[in-house]
Amino acid sequence: MLLGPVAMATVLILAIAGCGGDGADSTRAGAPSSSAVLPNRIAGVPIPDGRIDDALGELDRLAEDLFASSGVPGMAVAVVHGGKVVYSKGFGVRNVVTDEKVDPDTVFQLASLSKPVGATVVARRIAAGGVEWDTPVHRLLPSFALADPYVTEHVTIGDLYAHRSGLPDHAGDLLEDLGYDRGQILDRLRLLPLGTFRDSYEYTNFGLTAAAVAVATTAGTDWETLSAQTIYGPLGMNSTSSRYTDFVSRANRAEGHVLIEGKYEPANPQRQPDAQSPAGGVSSSVTDMAKWMTMVLADGSAGGSVLVPSEDLLPAISPQAMSAPPKTPDARAGFYGFGFNVSDSAAGRVVLGHSGAFGLGAATAFTLIPSADVGIVTLTNAAPIGVPETLNAEFADLVQFGEVQQDWRTLYRTAFQPLGAPAGALAGKQPPADPAPARPAAAYAGTYDNAYYGPATISATDQFLTLTLGPNNMTFPLKHWNGDTFVFTPPGENAPHGSVSQARFDGDKLTLEYYDTEHLGVFTRR
Repeated sequence: MLLGPVAMATVLILAIAGCGGDGADSTRAGAPSSSAVLPNRIAGVPIPDGRIDDALGELDRLAEDLFASSGVPGMAVAVVHGGKVVYSKGFGVRNVVTDEKVDPDTVFQLASLSKPVGATVVARRIAAGGVEWDTPVHRLLPSFALADPYVTEHVTIGDLYAHRSGLPDHAGDLLEDLGYDRGQILDRLRLLPLGTFRDSYEYTNFGLTAAAVAVATTAGTDWETLSAQTIYGPLGMNSTSSRYTDFVSRANRAEGHVLIEGKYEPANPQRQPDAQSPAGGVSSSVTDMAKWMTMVLADGSAGGSVLVPSEDLLPAISPQAMSAPPKTPDARAGFYGFGFNVSDSAAGRVVLGHSGAFGLGAATAFTLIPSADVGIVTLTNAAPIGVPETLNAEFADLVQFGEVQQDWRTLYRTAFQPLGAPAGALAGKQPPADPAPARPAAAYAGTYDNAYYGPATISATDQFLTLTLGPNNMTFPLKHWNGDTFVFTPPGENAPHGSVSQARFDGDKLTLEYYDTEHLGVFTRR
């Protein structure tokens, strides 16, 4: 989402739990290095025998209370420990209209949980040869380019999986909302201004997607097939797919919901994330995700054999970029690996995780504590308000401390509230009581060009204006606001309910406020 629920949820987990993590020596490219030999210390706070069983005993109460108080339509939770599934349960309904119940096999859209899942696909492909975390993307995908020729030549698979390429936050997402396909969006990334290469962190879906597509080319197939062949199939994740058509074909699937006037309703349309499938297009159940978490906790092994070699997995779950610098001297920083959040809890234990979110109805999170060999995944079918993060944090506290350490519910609820706020400076405002008149409608008509978004067509009919954008010719009525300023409702995932965009005319220039991120929203009349 443009406003950042996916990225912000990532930062929240890191900033609240605290981050760090020990480095690990490895000769495999992309792994962190150390200039000194240090002992491998697991944790500062011990977990006594029976603590995890006690935490599991509390989980039903916590989950049921959180589910009821949040009001989300449906939720599923699974916990793995010691190589086994020790908790698996569904809550609520898959769809508020049909009232069908959620169970552990209900398939949810994972949103950005797709990133760490995909990172294990990359790690296994690395083991097959032909690609490494430090392989330049351009070498595998010659058509790929960014604004700076040096970055184009040097940006690697790992750079894009760690969000350190310099691409701006959520680059390409608004193109997806307008109906551009994956190839069109990746081609337009070259038009975006870049931040500092390898010395900045900006969360992107399509930068990571470019890296995944490049990896798939080494296998001579597409990303969706590669994922199924290398991870989903071998792990027996039979309800998991990276294709939207597979998700909608599942009889036992959770529909996305949005909150409208205080009531959850099925999103219309539902979120279709195929364009960014490696970053946000996986659908799965907690039953399947438990298999994946067990594999990660087992250092890449499954069923008694190695699926993902540890030397290829380790770079992904090691700190690669600082995602959340500390705000005070006594605060921990947040780090990101290759598709994974990598943190250090207050107990001194490494914590791996990720959040996922669709404004059109998905909120998900998983948390792994490798030193305790325990992990939890929580999936919901509602727009993000912090429910999965809250439950996972409470359970992690019970595992590490025997009690919930702070009011995670208020903390996450408060932190997530701004993320669903309507976009646009005029959102929620009333038009001027005595607006300056507009010029005749025909004076605004024409085609206005923009290299990044494509042409915008302004049509005048019976004194009314319409705006047409995107490859699918999406059409929006323009409502007069004041003088040469009109307003319209922007489409898609990144425009929360109530969003408003200005369309400002100035001679032969048309500025669309909602699309003017990175100053790219100015269109010029032919």
